[in-house]
Amino acid sequence: MRVTVKLFATFRDGRFKVEERELPEGSKVMSVLEPLNIKPEEVAICLVNGQNVDEQHVLNDGDTIALFPPVGGG
Repeated sequence: MRVTVKLFATFRDGRFKVEERELPEGSKVMSVLEPLNIKPEEVAICLVNGQNVDEQHVLNDGDTIALFPPVGGG
């Protein structure tokens, strides 16, 4: 199956902004995080098709995953 992965803020550092990935059927969000060396606890917001989910969410063909780190500032 094919999914679109969108990274935001510091997750883009040394990575990409938007990328399509091929994953086996039944893959979870964790299957996207692991090869990117992003730990689940580093993800402040994880959206799949605009819905807030966790790393155990099962993905479907055509899904769009958006990953946001915690936002700092002052």
